Amino acid sequence: MNVTIESSGSLLIAYLIGEIDHHSCTALREKIDDVIAYKKPKHLILDFKNVSFMDSSGIGLVMGRYRLMQSFKGTIEIRNVSAQTKRLMELAGLGNIAIIKEKS
Repeated sequence: MNVTIESSGSLLIAYLIGEIDHHSCTALREKIDDVIAYKKPKHLILDFKNVSFMDSSGIGLVMGRYRLMQSFKGTIEIRNVSAQTKRLMELAGLGNIAIIKEKS
């Protein structure tokens, strides 16, 4: 798993690449959290466009970043997910804490 992070003002965008599973999630989480702690953005976008596989660790990744963003009174958006992944995220309750947008 790889992640590219862009920052502009109070916006932080994390472009996730590859697989999100139990093995890759720790390094991914740490990298995103370090940038959030440094930049303290008001809005975080997690872009799933280039994610090829995701297990339940992906749900945990989103929930943990949501909690961290709440400590800065920030918001979170999940972008470019497949229709199937969007349904899974909504069933897990992520639709209540984040905006979820499908791939266009």
